[in-house]
Amino acid sequence: MAINQTDYDIVIIGTGAGGGTLLHRLAPSGKKILILEQGPYLPREKENWSATEVYGKERYHTHDQWYDKQGTAFRPQMSYWVGGNTKVYGAALLRLRERDFEAVQHRDGISPEWPLKYADFEPYYSQAEALFDVHGEDGNDPTAPPRQTPYPYPAVSHEPRMQEIYDGLKGQGLKPFHLPVGLKLNETERALWDCIRCDSCDGFPCLVRGKADSEVNAVTPALTYPNVTLKTEAKVLRLLTNESGREVTAVETQIGGETVLFKGDVVVVSCGAANSAALLLRSVSDRHPNGLANSSDQVGRNFMKHLTTAMVALNAKKNESVYQKTIAVSDFYWGEDGYDYPMGFIQNTGNVLPDMMPAEAPGLLASLLKFVPRLDVDLGPQYQAAAQHSVGWWFQTEDLPDPNNRVRVVNDQIHLDYTPNNTESTQRLVHRWIDILKAVDRADHVLPFDLYPRSSSPIQVLGHQCGTCRFGEDPTTSVLDLNCQAHDVDNLYVVDSSFFCSSAAVNPTLTIIANALRVGDHLLERLG
Repeated sequence: MAINQTDYDIVIIGTGAGGGTLLHRLAPSGKKILILEQGPYLPREKENWSATEVYGKERYHTHDQWYDKQGTAFRPQMSYWVGGNTKVYGAALLRLRERDFEAVQHRDGISPEWPLKYADFEPYYSQAEALFDVHGEDGNDPTAPPRQTPYPYPAVSHEPRMQEIYDGLKGQGLKPFHLPVGLKLNETERALWDCIRCDSCDGFPCLVRGKADSEVNAVTPALTYPNVTLKTEAKVLRLLTNESGREVTAVETQIGGETVLFKGDVVVVSCGAANSAALLLRSVSDRHPNGLANSSDQVGRNFMKHLTTAMVALNAKKNESVYQKTIAVSDFYWGEDGYDYPMGFIQNTGNVLPDMMPAEAPGLLASLLKFVPRLDVDLGPQYQAAAQHSVGWWFQTEDLPDPNNRVRVVNDQIHLDYTPNNTESTQRLVHRWIDILKAVDRADHVLPFDLYPRSSSPIQVLGHQCGTCRFGEDPTTSVLDLNCQAHDVDNLYVVDSSFFCSSAAVNPTLTIIANALRVGDHLLERLG
């Protein structure tokens, strides 16, 4: 039996980068706001910083089962907590390049033009950087878009080994720069801020709340307003509409074994690209037989998640950096001499810890054993030795929107049909970087090719998902209008990475935050 609850001005589904930021923007309005989160608060516990628990056992990922295009079950790396996936993200917060909003020719096709341009997002990027404590520097990124305001905080400094690599990259004619990251860090007076600059940040929950995530920076401040209500462990099952199908009349939600109906004058779906599409597809009705807001048959299509590769570079030199995720390289973002297609973006990973290696780099031990004669050290435990001599790198290449890469719902189960494209560009980027690392650490430190263990991210890696409900002006080719309102439903919005027309090749989170602030301003105007 469904239980009807209080009506609200706004119901937001999801507390991640999109939903949490939108809540933060709307909370001071005085409007009655309900935000629903499928999961609880992420527990603060010692396991937050355990590589075995976080990487080996995936302690903070859902145990849901999704299915790939062959029908094989997999466990998606999705985090259902207050704050969503930002609770375990790496906090790299970058603006899309100005040209990313235009049509771009890639090796495997064209990355489409966006209906809005960088100039439309620029003021919201500045606000997003301020809200999420972004530390960065101006002037060194050769592909950086123009900005009207400086970064809110100075860049996170390089530790000695990372500075050595940084200088070596510059010596090769490259233009490395400090990776913009969202941390609550003051390197001059560290005691005044929460971040302690530890080695358990990238992919880990932050035990000391020093990472700028959606819970800490957006949701918690919003909850100080009496007009805001958060309900956790509230799984939204589907959206119900009126007889015409033009208005969402109820959000059907499962809480504690009961079905509860919530009503909002405006309903915002912010579940992440895959889950937002799945929710709309589940919300079938006579007026919406193919899923809610899906007259275009575009809901769930054009799923993207970047072509990502992780690399562990072994070296005879020890890497004693405590926080190593500070270097970024965009020199190959638009290609290179002899290759006129975009290749992608390079950044450090977080520290390579011994307990991460069995799960993240199972081939590393074999490589280490080949490398042993070169190490003039007492190895001790093999993974410990590998970690001490490793630097992690992360590669991102744009995958192109493909209508056959899609989210489907079959018998209430999520199916993710995904085939990577643009693979030549990412392979070229990885091989190019290996050559550069050999040149940077030359002479006695040149390593054989096979001492750079690397792996492409499998289908379950979903941190950069986007594109399943693209926005546009044509209702026949897009799901949302330019304000991220559904073309087919007057009071329905989707505010997360679903609206992306292309994935670009930088981390999507800052764009999600900026867009949530932009849509928030529209909703404030709509609601008076």
